Amino acid sequence: MTTPRIAFIGAGNMAASLIGGLRAQGIDASAIRASDRGAEQRSKISAEHGIETFASNAEAIQNADVIVLSVKPQVMKEVCLDLAAHIGKQQLVVSIAAGISCASLENWLSKPGAVAAIVRCMPNTPALLRQGVSGLYGNAQVSIEQRQQAEQLLGAVGLALWLDKEELIDAVTAVSGSGPAYFFLLIEAMTAAGEKLGLPRETAAQLTLHTALGAARMAVASDVDASELRRRVTSPAGTTEAAIKSFQADGFEALVEKALNAAAQRSAELAEQLGQ
Repeated sequence: MTTPRIAFIGAGNMAASLIGGLRAQGIDASAIRASDRGAEQRSKISAEHGIETFASNAEAIQNADVIVLSVKPQVMKEVCLDLAAHIGKQQLVVSIAAGISCASLENWLSKPGAVAAIVRCMPNTPALLRQGVSGLYGNAQVSIEQRQQAEQLLGAVGLALWLDKEELIDAVTAVSGSGPAYFFLLIEAMTAAGEKLGLPRETAAQLTLHTALGAARMAVASDVDASELRRRVTSPAGTTEAAIKSFQADGFEALVEKALNAAAQRSAELAEQLGQ
C-alpha cells in the first residue's frame, strides 16, 4: 500500500498525537498537512512535526487521500457542511469526534447520488502517549484499501479494532473511551486509602501507580485472562482474598456494569443530540 496523503481538520491534542505517531512510523512530513483556526496552534504543530498547515480547511484537503475530522463535536456539523463541496469521491473521511454518527456525517458531507466513504473512530486519551486503543467502524462505501489506511492511522497511536456494527461504538465509548477515568478513580481511591492506613501520601501514590502499571503489563503479556491472573495472586484465607471478598460483598461487578451501561446510554443520547 502506498503512503496515503493525510489532511487533519483541527490540530488539537489528539490530532497532534496521531501526527506524531505517523511521523514516528516513518511517514514523511510532506504526506501530512493540517488546518486549524488558531494561528498559534498552526505554528506549534508545524514546528513540532515539520508539516504544512493552513487556515483554510478546503485548502488543506486538496489532493488528500484521507481527511481526518478532529474538531470538537459541537462544531462538526458546521465544518462538514463547509467541506462538503470540496470532498472528492475517492477521499476517505475519518472522524475521531465522539457522538457523531456515520448517518449524520453522510448527511452533512455527501453530494446528491454520491455517499462519502466514512470511518468513525473512538480513540482514548492514552493515545497521547501512543498507548491508546480505538474502535473503528466503516460505512459501506469504505474500500479494503481505505480500511487499511484508517487502521494505519489509528494504529500509529495504539491498538485499532474494527467493529461489525456502528452501535457498538457506544460500548467502546463505555469501556475504553471513558475507561481511563475509571482507573484514575481507582488510583485516587487506593492512594487515599493507603494514606489513611498511615502511609505518606507520596508513598501511597507511587505504590498505587506502579502496581497499576505492573498489573496492566502482566495482563497484556499473559496468555490467560484476568480472572485466572486474579486467582493466581489470591491465596486462600490471605490478605488479597480478604480485599476481594470485601469488594464483591459490596457488589463490585454489578457496580461496574451499571456504570458502563450509564456511559453507553449517554453516548447514544449525545449522538442523537449532536446529529441533529
